[in-house]
Amino acid sequence: MGQRVGLEVSLACSEAVKLANVDVIAAYPITPQTHIVEHLSELVADGHLDAEFVPVESEHTAMSACVGSSAAGARTFTSSAAQGLALMHEILFIASSLRLPIVMAVANRSLSGPISIWNDHSDIMAERDINWIQYFAENGQEVLDLTIAAFKIAEDKRVTLPVAVNLDGFVLTHVIEPIDMPDQKEVDAYLPPFAPQQKLDIANPISMGLVGVPEIYTEAKKACQVALEESYGVIKEHWDGFAKQFGRQYNPIETYKADDAEILLVTMGSLGETCMSAVDQMRADGLKVGQVRIRLWRPFPADDFLAAVKGAKSLVVMDRALQPGSASGPVATELKSLLFDRGKQMYVSNFVAGLGGRDVTRADFAGMVKKTMEAQSAGQQMACEMWGVKE
Repeated sequence: MGQRVGLEVSLACSEAVKLANVDVIAAYPITPQTHIVEHLSELVADGHLDAEFVPVESEHTAMSACVGSSAAGARTFTSSAAQGLALMHEILFIASSLRLPIVMAVANRSLSGPISIWNDHSDIMAERDINWIQYFAENGQEVLDLTIAAFKIAEDKRVTLPVAVNLDGFVLTHVIEPIDMPDQKEVDAYLPPFAPQQKLDIANPISMGLVGVPEIYTEAKKACQVALEESYGVIKEHWDGFAKQFGRQYNPIETYKADDAEILLVTMGSLGETCMSAVDQMRADGLKVGQVRIRLWRPFPADDFLAAVKGAKSLVVMDRALQPGSASGPVATELKSLLFDRGKQMYVSNFVAGLGGRDVTRADFAGMVKKTMEAQSAGQQMACEMWGVKE
């Protein structure tokens, strides 16, 4: 049986990768993800993990090395953040187009400029369209669990796509939390050895990633998109399997006090727990407020989301990234489009908050709800607001 330990969340991610028995780690250090790969390098150097650790000269090379190792049939992991993730941008599309089941931890950090090492979601929102499975953890236990599950999902022959596990930089990566650590036998019972569908092999040569002429390019992109969309059922299946093995259930959309709520706050990532506390306070004040937490970002779980919000009158959507030139933040744009496409009439307000690591408190969530209620009562449609801007 496993044991409960106090552990920095970055190291919990590293320990999950160790428990997954990865073969190759290719990485370049960038704050705030450095502790993840730094600990992995120690585990390899000290003989606790039988893997190849490849220290490279840039994040672009890190993802390139991951593409090569995964194509050769190795269970492969990397980690990055912010400008590092942006530098990988070109190769991220290649990883998914080649259907390589790489797992990457993204320690979410704001993008320059100005230079900021602190947390928001601008890095992963700039990579929404890379055709990777993308989901978010809220605390250290979830980071460990969802990292282990990522290998199971990515390597399933019905999926064979890369997975990005998002964890908020510093807010999660650098805090110490109690973690229920499974033992190796438990993880081995859940996660079988990697059995690639096809791989680079000098004894049986094949070609990967050839030129896509106009006659096949559209079909190739369509096939990749369909694979991502159809991964939804497999993700749910393996999260359910994780619950049976370890007793902790994860779902694409999760709610808190939402059943009778008239107003629902929509969050993604670690601030979801602060939001829960704010919901408790507002409930104590007599407001019918609840919360919807988006765990699975790509593929987006549209039906689950609609089921979660069906009884509410309004949504208060908190984005952690800007979408310059658009009327809404990226999450609000997604939700407004979904509601419109499905013919759902619902009042939606949108606040961009917590940029560059700025605190978002319980009082801030209450303020967003109050402002939304006032505007809705007055019959006014709210524009997207950058919350907490100093005049």
